[in-house]
Amino acid sequence: MGTVCVEIAVRDDCRLLDALASLGSQSRRPDRVFVAASTATPDDLLAAARARLPELPIELVRFPGGVVDARAGSLAMIREETVAFLDSDERAPPEWLARLVAPIEEGRATFTAGPTRPTRAPVSSYERYSDLLEASIYEDLVPRRVTYVPLQNSAWRAEDLRALGFDPRIPFAEDHDLEVRAVRAGGRGLFVPDAWVYHDKSDETSFGRWARKRYRYLVAMAMSLQKNGELSGRLGERRRPVRHPLRYVEATMKPLALIHGTIRWRRVRARAPG
Repeated sequence: MGTVCVEIAVRDDCRLLDALASLGSQSRRPDRVFVAASTATPDDLLAAARARLPELPIELVRFPGGVVDARAGSLAMIREETVAFLDSDERAPPEWLARLVAPIEEGRATFTAGPTRPTRAPVSSYERYSDLLEASIYEDLVPRRVTYVPLQNSAWRAEDLRALGFDPRIPFAEDHDLEVRAVRAGGRGLFVPDAWVYHDKSDETSFGRWARKRYRYLVAMAMSLQKNGELSGRLGERRRPVRHPLRYVEATMKPLALIHGTIRWRRVRARAPG
């Protein structure tokens, strides 16, 4: 077995403590837990992480900007052979890390990803829709195309990740952009269904919060599709609909988000072609 780092990027989320605690019970212990914190993360949260979990090899570093900037800035500090990503709103069962990194260490993949499960029964319509949407991604889309896997439960050969890097111009869809570029560079992605984690969506508390989050993602995805020349293929793709009334709301957001994302990407390209 090689060395493994688990990275958690965080921005002011107290659920970080639960995510870190779940790493303490892994059958495959991480060689290092790297917390890449944005400047919005309170000092007392980082201090609590150090105080409550002294047995974990935790390194906490602050980065300017948001979560994507923190991930991008952390790449130069990853010295292990494999890096796994866990979000601050997730908890990993004991076998998670072993299952996720095994295909990489065995040479069967250069990056892997696992699904998520809700931590509880949904208490709001927004939480229920998010659960259904996430399930549809892992059950319907990911088996057909590995570039649909969210970064929040994935592992990567570190040398490949450093070579590819993150594009901070596409926050909220940087994972799609990364995976498309990885596959085009010859990477082999593998979906590992039994490497699942719990995902806490208790912050889905209002229509406004939900709508802003979904619209922001749709704009970012439009930018990534434009960048990678995948827009026409995505528009013609058949997908099983999520059976929930909010899917109609999201459907009305998509045309506007596509226009917004197209304009934004053209402006980005005009400033810094790439």
